[in-house]
Amino acid sequence: MISVYDELKQSLDGNVYKEYPIKDSTYFKIGGVVDIFVEPKNEEDLAQTLSIIGDRIPFYIIGNGTNLLFSDRGYRGAIIKIGCCFNGISIEGKKIRVGAGTLLSSTAKVAADNSLKGMEFASGIPGYVGGAVAMNAGAYGGEMVNILKTARCMDYNGKLYNFTSEEMEFEYRNSRVFKNSLIILSAELELEEGNKKEIYDRINHLAERRRTNQPLDKPSAGSTFKRPSEGFAAKLIEDSGLKGLRYRGAMVSDKHSGFVINDNNAKADDVLSLMRIVRETVFQKFGITLEPEVKIIGEEF
Repeated sequence: MISVYDELKQSLDGNVYKEYPIKDSTYFKIGGVVDIFVEPKNEEDLAQTLSIIGDRIPFYIIGNGTNLLFSDRGYRGAIIKIGCCFNGISIEGKKIRVGAGTLLSSTAKVAADNSLKGMEFASGIPGYVGGAVAMNAGAYGGEMVNILKTARCMDYNGKLYNFTSEEMEFEYRNSRVFKNSLIILSAELELEEGNKKEIYDRINHLAERRRTNQPLDKPSAGSTFKRPSEGFAAKLIEDSGLKGLRYRGAMVSDKHSGFVINDNNAKADDVLSLMRIVRETVFQKFGITLEPEVKIIGEEF
């Protein structure tokens, strides 16, 4: 019987790789080899990919790999990347139509260039639009729920949907994408008219705050833990005396304790061990259980 890899290779226009080092596609620069790595070229390619894989092997959808931690043992199945083949930006009035594989930073710049405000918060987030919509990404008081008008999605059977912002069922770092196994294909954002100089002043101000306060020079997955119902993860970690704590190659950043960073060729096991130490210590001191914001693939936490 023809293998899934061979069938994908023969049927798709996009890229299909066997035994792919997943660390090359994540910001953490951590992870082992995945069996199959697929980059569909378009929506038809994606639907064909899902049809071929079906229930034959496990699969996982990724974007720019900014909030992922893959196991050192890799992934036994297929990773499907919604990447640069799904990019593109167009503007009509105050609305921006953007592909899921477009960088948030690029989208925010296009908005600023067209004197549209409301997306400044996303100008320094390194992910793609698709992932940002899926997890309701946010920073500095802004979230995707505030600017999304509609999202075009595909389910794992290849069926297409268009959802309004209300129908996306947004929550903190969550949406119906994860609840209903959907894939973001594109989004329509609605912004406000503004002053270009003021918009860029805000973008530059936030960029300076990031450079000053975040460990941008080290691989990481951004904020490691979600904001708890009481307090802030970074402050709880720092107040527990854990800022700068190391475990082998992983480290609680000494610049921002909300980040666990790959400081010296860390393994996934190093990061997970350090995360467990952080969570246990914070719980013992404050009685608060921190939940991961980073998506952990192939390991239990």
